[in-house]
Amino acid sequence: MRRSADDRVFRITTGMFAAIVLLLVIGIGFELWRQSMLSIDKFGFRFWTGRVWDPVSGEFGALPFIWGTLYSSFLALLLSTPIALGIAIYISELSPGMLRQPLAYLTELLAAIPSIVYGLWGVFVLTPIVRKLELLLPESLRRTPFFSGPPLGVGMGMAAIILSIMVIPFTSSVAREILKNVPIAQREAAYALGATRWEAIKVAIGFGKTGIIGAIMLGLGRALGETMAVTMVIGNNPQISPSLYAPQYTMAAVIANEFTEAADDLYLHALIEIGLLLFIITIFVNFISRFFIWTTKQRMERPA
Repeated sequence: MRRSADDRVFRITTGMFAAIVLLLVIGIGFELWRQSMLSIDKFGFRFWTGRVWDPVSGEFGALPFIWGTLYSSFLALLLSTPIALGIAIYISELSPGMLRQPLAYLTELLAAIPSIVYGLWGVFVLTPIVRKLELLLPESLRRTPFFSGPPLGVGMGMAAIILSIMVIPFTSSVAREILKNVPIAQREAAYALGATRWEAIKVAIGFGKTGIIGAIMLGLGRALGETMAVTMVIGNNPQISPSLYAPQYTMAAVIANEFTEAADDLYLHALIEIGLLLFIITIFVNFISRFFIWTTKQRMERPA
């Protein structure tokens, strides 16, 4: 009886700790909504479709920031996903045993580097290199919408490069764990049918593709919320442009830059409403990624 009572107390106590996390998420969402009511009441849905951000006249539209956040994040995924998956495949499938753990550790070490360090490295090292590469671009390409504008070095392209480097360790680590947990029977069956090593690896990738998609989505969630590094290299200009050269803005960057400058309540509430949308998008993307990973784990644990 005593053991049963102890187990019940332990279950209730740990359940309360787990509930604290859920309450924190709900509390953050509620507070963001409450503190942005002035902006929500005045602008409504027009806030998310407006292109003008003018604190002096009290006109606020968040579309340039939404565009900058989504555009930079998806560009970062395009750059980082092939590299991250290549790292995951090499470490889990091809790397010699003595190199496997050090390579995994070094990849994960990238995630521990502070965001401000990435920003400084981008400003002082990558930006001059990118500016020189932009100047070498053929004139025919510079006439296209994606490469129009002055080659400043800072801008959307620079932000995408920094973000892609920051996303790689998250995507590769999760994808590596997915590949490592693919049942050995899948590879053995492929070899038994005469498959080459690469063909057997493709079988493992196909078996774990849902989880790999989840890993990519997890990287997207990381890119959406990045602040300091992007703020330092994206140029911080609220415009909507497909050009990789154009200085643009993200939701996290505008909050970081202008929150302390908010001189009136409407300005402050508009910034907090941007934070509310960023919070919702990030929660949604992370939920989808965890769902994909959980689905793959269930498939792997299911008896053959």
